[in-house]
Amino acid sequence: MDSQKEALQRIISTLANKNDEIQNFIDTLNQTLKGVQENSSNILSELDEEFDSLYSILDEVKESMINSIKQEQARKSQELQSQLSQCNNALENSEELLEFATRSLDIKEPEEFSKERQILQTLKFLPVPKAPEIDPVECLVADNSVTVAWRMPEEDNKIDHFIMEYRKTNFDGLPRVKDERCWEVVDNIKGTEYTLSGLKFDSKYMNFRVRACNKAVAGEFSDPVTLETKALNFNLDNSSSHLNLKVEDTCVEWDPTGGKGQDSKIKGKENKGSVHVTSLKKHSRSGTPSPKRTSVGSRPPAVRGSRDRFTGESYTVLGDTAIESGQHYWEVKAQKDCKSYSVGVAYKTLGKFDQLGKTNTSWCIHVNNWLQNTFAAKHNNKVKALDVAVPERIGVFCDFDGGQLSFYDANSKQLLYSFKAKFTQPVLPGFMVWCGGLSLSTGMQVPSAVRTLQKNENGMTGSTSSLNNITQSNMIAFYKRNA
Repeated sequence: MDSQKEALQRIISTLANKNDEIQNFIDTLNQTLKGVQENSSNILSELDEEFDSLYSILDEVKESMINSIKQEQARKSQELQSQLSQCNNALENSEELLEFATRSLDIKEPEEFSKERQILQTLKFLPVPKAPEIDPVECLVADNSVTVAWRMPEEDNKIDHFIMEYRKTNFDGLPRVKDERCWEVVDNIKGTEYTLSGLKFDSKYMNFRVRACNKAVAGEFSDPVTLETKALNFNLDNSSSHLNLKVEDTCVEWDPTGGKGQDSKIKGKENKGSVHVTSLKKHSRSGTPSPKRTSVGSRPPAVRGSRDRFTGESYTVLGDTAIESGQHYWEVKAQKDCKSYSVGVAYKTLGKFDQLGKTNTSWCIHVNNWLQNTFAAKHNNKVKALDVAVPERIGVFCDFDGGQLSFYDANSKQLLYSFKAKFTQPVLPGFMVWCGGLSLSTGMQVPSAVRTLQKNENGMTGSTSSLNNITQSNMIAFYKRNA
């Protein structure tokens, strides 16, 4: 009897354990189901956001295409309207002349007909002007300006004015019909040359063509000429920026919120690949932290697609185009209330915690308007104080092959500082900003004044390092003393 009770007891214990296991399995299934439902909801929400973003992009593309079509329509309509007006004037003149000739045929008196004939013989008709000839040798591309010069194949004193058309392109040689921008028109040019200034060279070439006009009609266009307009054109790389920086194309601003608004997206992405739902602590900051007191741990955890190229106190963003050869130039303007910023270049290998100028892989000039005002050049954690006023705009000249990085007052072209460095890797434009913002001007040629200063500086026999911190006026005095 006792053995039967023990056997029954073991059976009951086994059933109880199995019951617990089944209950645990049911709980697990419920939790899994709940996780699947929540993750599905998050995925659907993210999918909606992605589609909304795609719809927004498509709307922008549609708007851009509509604007391009409208602009081309307006340009062609204006050109056709001008031709129609000229044709109407020519038709009126022709009708008047025809009426005059018909009246002359009705004249029967020889003397009167002779007078009318003399009048007809004195009339001069304006022929269609011949096409001008653009001389590429006489054309000049410098300082983000283009001067186009042309001549007429034969002297024509009846020319009233010229019309020049131009457009940007990335194709060398003759203009292509497809994949080209619209022609821009410059009308009523009185001379045989014209200068377009203040251009942004965001394409490799520009096409030009010209035609002559007299009082009656416009002639054919000249053969098009393609001029090279090469310059460094880049934007800021948003994927490389610190989380406290708000980046858009050629502008960067300090963002004290540190991306708080992205917390909900981060939560969804963290949970996307997991069945179990986990909680994410909110990232909170109060006020604007000092660049020396910001904790690395205060940043939300890095997730796929987030900006984690720079972190900690490295409030840095890089350009999206590497410099591997040649001479290049760009300009930077800081907001008036910007407390601290740096401008320079860095290797791609710059560490995520590294600050510009504090490593041997970066070179910069640094402006500090917080607590005390300082202006200095920095490289490899070495600081050189600059005894010059901080300019409104800073010009950056990078000669990769010559191993030189120079900074200028963009307005006066005064030399602020020069680094001599043998670049062993491609460099990227680099920028640091804290409490303020920077705006860039790219697509710029090396200014003629900078080229001249560089030639003079590189042609001197003295030590280059001794000239790193001399101003333009001091350079001129140095040349006179050593002439």
